[in-house]
Formats: sequence, C-alpha cells, structure tokens
Amino acid sequence: MLSGLAYLLPFSDALPFGRALLQQFPFLSVVALPALPLIALQQLIPFGGLVLFLALYLAVVRNDRVPYLIRFHVLQAILIDIVLVLLSLAFRILLSPFAGSFALRTLENTVFLGALVVSLFGLVQSLRGQEADIPTVSDAVRMQL
Repeated sequence: MLSGLAYLLPFSDALPFGRALLQQFPFLSVVALPALPLIALQQLIPFGGLVLFLALYLAVVRNDRVPYLIRFHVLQAILIDIVLVLLSLAFRILLSPFAGSFALRTLENTVFLGALVVSLFGLVQSLRGQEADIPTVSDAVRMQL
C-alpha cells in the first residue's frame, strides 16, 4: 500500500500538462484531488520537490531493510517523475513559441493521460503485490536495485 503512494509523485508533476484538459472538462478535476497534499507540501518547503526526491531515494530506495517490492515501486515512481520533469523543461524551453496552439495542447494532454495511466497501473500493481512492468523503466529499476 505504501509503495503505491509513491506514484503520487509523478502524477503531481503531470498535472500541469493536463491543465487545458481539466479546464475544458471541470468534472475531471476530481482526479487531481489525491495529489493536492503533495503539491502543497512541495510548494510549502523551499526546493520541496528536490527534498522529497532525496528523502525517498535515500530513506527508501537505498535502504536494504525496506522490502524489495516497496523499493522497486518507489524507484520506478522516481524515474517516471524524472522523465516528467525533463519533459516539462523541454516543453518550457523548446516548445514555448507554440504556447496555446492546438498541437501543443494535444501533446500536453497526451503526456498527462499517459502519466495518469502509468501511475494508476503502478498503484494497482503495488496493491496487488506485484511489480509494475513498464518497458524500459522497469528494466532500469531492476538494474539499480
């Protein structure tokens, strides 16, 4: 159960990608509710995202006393989050001239929905007590653990 909470980290970083979709369909904003406490915590603490990343990595992933499955899911959530942060930077730097365009909104919605599906899949597999096998990401997690 606790390892499933780690998937709130990438989902909270995916929410800005879904801003246009959530504005267009306000009833979908219910999906964002579980991530709001994490977003508030990250904004309350200076460099909150970095602090949370380091805390999870050092206290959970690198701690051999924590069961393997929990470490697996936490590290997988961290790696997905890193991909989302890099995508966010790429969108901000490279695609800023296209801000507000239909193509960019479609791409942002795709990233948001993909992150939502991956996070839900990871959460469900965590609750089932199994590894969430996400291509490439799971292989990288297994190599690190």
